Amino acid sequence: MMAVSDIVPATTGIVLAGGESRRMGSDKSLLPLDGERFIERIFRLMAELFDEVLIVTNAPELYADIACRKVPDVYRGRGALAGIHAGLRHARSPQIFVVACDMPFLRPELIRHICRTNRWDVHVPRTASGLEPLHACYRKACLPAMERILRKGGRRIVDFFPAVRVAEMSPAVWRRHDPEGLSFLNVNTPQDYFALRRTVLAGNDGMVGQ
Repeated sequence: MMAVSDIVPATTGIVLAGGESRRMGSDKSLLPLDGERFIERIFRLMAELFDEVLIVTNAPELYADIACRKVPDVYRGRGALAGIHAGLRHARSPQIFVVACDMPFLRPELIRHICRTNRWDVHVPRTASGLEPLHACYRKACLPAMERILRKGGRRIVDFFPAVRVAEMSPAVWRRHDPEGLSFLNVNTPQDYFALRRTVLAGNDGMVGQ
């Protein structure tokens, strides 16, 4: 049985499953890996961390076998920003932790640390590639700023950041919980996917951190 202390308090887990997967050519959330679909793998981990987990999707029938609420975008066709907005709007908790459906190597220790140390409106890791807004915490206070961007037709997540309080988590901090940066690995193309499968078969040897 899971200890109460393992559950992240006052936080809803959000899985974004609304991407168009144009470069992949098929729905990334349904790709198999190590005996389960990406979405199943990610949901299982998130359900161990949060009392409430939502899947943001405009095609809930694809995930009918996953026991959680599925919520649609309010602003359709606006990418991940619209997904974060929908998750935050529907969440019962004052803050959410967001991940994308193509990030199969999440690390619970890092997620707990990001959520439990959050004192801002946004708490987001920074890697060598830049900010990681699809592995970050958002508070309800972000909603008005998000909606202003979405109503103008905006899509970029970082466009609302200047209007809220944002804290960046440095590599020196997140590496304590995920030394190789596996949390931030995602899959965009068939080449990415087959490379990832080879890595799993090899026991994760050779993964390079951010």
